[in-house]
Amino acid sequence: MMNGRMSLSFRICAACLALACATWPAAARETGAPKQRFLLLGVGGTGVPKQRFLLLGVGGTAVKPRPSKPVPLQDTGFLNRRIVLNGMTYRFQVYLPEEWRRDDGKHWPIILFLHGRGERGSEGMWQTQIGIAEAVRNHPERWPFVIVLPQCPQTAHWTDPAMLELAMAALDQESAEFHGDPARTYLTGLSMGGYGAWELARLHPDRWAAIAIAAGGVFWSYEPERWQEASVLPAEYARALGRTPVWLFHGSLDTVVAPRQSEMMFDAFKAAGGDIRLWIYQGLQHDCWTRAYEEPELPRWLLARRIPATTEVIAERFVIPLRPPTIKLTTAQLDSLAGDYGEPNGRAIEIIYRQGDQLFEKRPGGEIIGLEAESADTFIRPGDTTGTLNVRLTFERDAQGRVMAFVLRDNRHEERWVKQPAGTVK
Repeated sequence: MMNGRMSLSFRICAACLALACATWPAAARETGAPKQRFLLLGVGGTGVPKQRFLLLGVGGTAVKPRPSKPVPLQDTGFLNRRIVLNGMTYRFQVYLPEEWRRDDGKHWPIILFLHGRGERGSEGMWQTQIGIAEAVRNHPERWPFVIVLPQCPQTAHWTDPAMLELAMAALDQESAEFHGDPARTYLTGLSMGGYGAWELARLHPDRWAAIAIAAGGVFWSYEPERWQEASVLPAEYARALGRTPVWLFHGSLDTVVAPRQSEMMFDAFKAAGGDIRLWIYQGLQHDCWTRAYEEPELPRWLLARRIPATTEVIAERFVIPLRPPTIKLTTAQLDSLAGDYGEPNGRAIEIIYRQGDQLFEKRPGGEIIGLEAESADTFIRPGDTTGTLNVRLTFERDAQGRVMAFVLRDNRHEERWVKQPAGTVK
């Protein structure tokens, strides 16, 4: 009975094939299509109650190949990475700019960033919350770099030989995969990462087109005996680096890593004819890096340096005030700015008013902030203790000198508030 059913199925399929072969040539002559060949394949074996057949077209144009799936674009932004070194697996991050492409053949400037003591761990992500990573999130347009962000384990320090090896291995791995430019490879670090950056600079002086270090030094807090070599250590680093450009940042009130460390490195490089600049932020403590990485000039300065060095060798030291000096305005000048200001959608109102010889800002939530004048039309909020937010209110005037609006700008965005006609706000 089973053989009879299989025989019947075979006869039915054979009849269908014969019918297809009889009718297809005529259709082909009418359409001009080339002849199509077919294969009849049996699927299944003996002992299977029902026999199935596949009719496959071979050759010709009647059967079109399926289009291949498009290759997905490379993810950009902060990406989870890992590296195996000496039998240990380390997690870390790499940042790719939005414009990065795997297949365009472009070589990218690449930065190795070493975090501070507080970001140590094994999850591979804490280092993306501070320093250069924070600056990139605020202003990605300023940072067209591939950035490698390794992480130091909790019980280690960046100056440990194994950690220096880890940092360089991560840089090498990401440079190979993400097209890092050997002529535009940069080194930066903060606090404990600044210690490590100085070590990598000394050990691999020909690798770096430029170096930027915030709140770092060569006298490690966990090895105080290094201070016994204070008369010779800075000069050793200066000799090793030669004319590799270095930019140091330090807070004048830093009690964790004394600003004297950066001052000593500046003096040693200057004496050796090195290329160095030092910015001391007046009034800042250990966290000078937030301000440093937010400096618009820093990424531009890095991009202008490459191997071999072609820039002028300089040694310059600046003390940067926390904010520009303020001025006093007349009551008439302040009164001209007072009024109600609304967002473009009209849903929120800010009130600018004068009290005595000072201007105040009453925000929509009721918070009152005293403003200080940098000029007749530009005011700052003095409560920014780090100087990184750069909150400013700049008043706009028409051709007749009447105040029309103010623009509120900080380090992340800007808003325009339009002055409302008198009596329209209740």
